[in-house]
Amino acid sequence: MAIGVGNGSSRGRRRSVPALSEINVTPFVDVALVLLIIFMITAHVMEYGIDIEVPKTRTTESSPKELPVVQLTKTGDLRLGQDPANINSLVDTIHKKYPGQKAVYLRADKQTIFDIVANVMSVLGRGGFAINVVTQPDDGGHRR
Repeated sequence: MAIGVGNGSSRGRRRSVPALSEINVTPFVDVALVLLIIFMITAHVMEYGIDIEVPKTRTTESSPKELPVVQLTKTGDLRLGQDPANINSLVDTIHKKYPGQKAVYLRADKQTIFDIVANVMSVLGRGGFAINVVTQPDDGGHRR
């Protein structure tokens, strides 16, 4: 005995199964389990980290040294203190004005071309001076 469902004809036609509207969570669970395993393995490693030796600092109670200040403007003009200076005679001028000095401050405008700064540093270094570069600009009440 045969039972037919549908429009009465069962010759060669099969009724299609409706699409499932449920989300397949199996791939999601697989990915979650793999990530959980990776986290469990790496969490143990993160406790140890990398040993890094950080430079030690010391506090000083004395004020900064009074040293000659070599200044470079953004146009490349060179000054020793408030007086104009020539790069070719800079070392001799420092020795004459500040006898016995072994170090200088170098202050340059932030828009100064670095080649000029490097040349001045080279001249001062060859002259036997320790160069202390001023890294924070002095406002001095000047606003542009």
